[in-house]
Amino acid sequence: MERRDFIEIAQKVFQEEILELQAIASRLNDSFVDAVQAIYNTKGKLVIVGVGKSAHIANKMVATLNSTGTPSQFLHASEAIHGDLGLLQKEDVVICISKSGNTPEITYLAPILKQYSSCLIGLTANLKSELAKNSDIVLDVNVSKEACLVNLAPTSSTTAQLVMGDALAVALMKMRQFKSEDFAKFHPGGALGKRLLWTVENIVDPNKRPFVNPDSSIVDVINSLTSGKHGITVVLEDEKILGVVTDGDLRRMLLKYQDFSTLTAKDIATMSPKTINKDEKARVALDTLRQNSIGQLVVVDENDNYFGILDIHSILNEGIE
Repeated sequence: MERRDFIEIAQKVFQEEILELQAIASRLNDSFVDAVQAIYNTKGKLVIVGVGKSAHIANKMVATLNSTGTPSQFLHASEAIHGDLGLLQKEDVVICISKSGNTPEITYLAPILKQYSSCLIGLTANLKSELAKNSDIVLDVNVSKEACLVNLAPTSSTTAQLVMGDALAVALMKMRQFKSEDFAKFHPGGALGKRLLWTVENIVDPNKRPFVNPDSSIVDVINSLTSGKHGITVVLEDEKILGVVTDGDLRRMLLKYQDFSTLTAKDIATMSPKTINKDEKARVALDTLRQNSIGQLVVVDENDNYFGILDIHSILNEGIE
């Protein structure tokens, strides 16, 4: 086979699966609406059942739904008939996934799932199957053929199941008015969680608070800048922030004065510096730094007391963009 042949095979798989998805999308009806409302209105949880390849799809659906505000749990069909049905409560809604809807496990389990739940949603390609007959709501994911070369390996059919699950999740997000901030609550350790949830306080080290007095000598200022490692030190008078001295202020001093032996911090400081509250979101701080073309912000607490220094590199190093 030529290299181009492999590309053509892949393109055909994409095209065939897209066509199957388009056909299913065109057949969507009130059953989809009923399913969304049943899940949204349940007083229990959503339990998703599958076996074989459908079990893998069910697990992915559970992960997506949990992360978007719909409490869900996976139940393997084979394990269900050997004790795991105990997780199911009468107020729960069940989605049972099966292409044929007639596998031995599903045929045996479907009437039990209906009896033990408030609503059984069958997600199947066979509208005349035992699963469909026992379901309160049926979601049609029938495909005309698999994208597999011999029309056997689950390809288009599992993609259809997966996308139907995504459609349910997104519709439920809309009903719950689910926002990016809500999503971040379930992903606190990732980059998105940091960007949306982290505050300035999460980044700043309050133990590193370089400062000088207004009358501090230039040598003291340099020592403070060096110890702080942010290229900035705060000028404090009676715990009140008067200004800051940065590396840039020192360079400008050297250009302006030949003798700086008598100069003090207040002579070269930038007065009334930009500050930010420690409780402000880190992404807001990053926007402020960029909009003002500066590298640091003085951080204050709720009483406007000096809390620390926020450096733009500290934010970027945390992956917050």
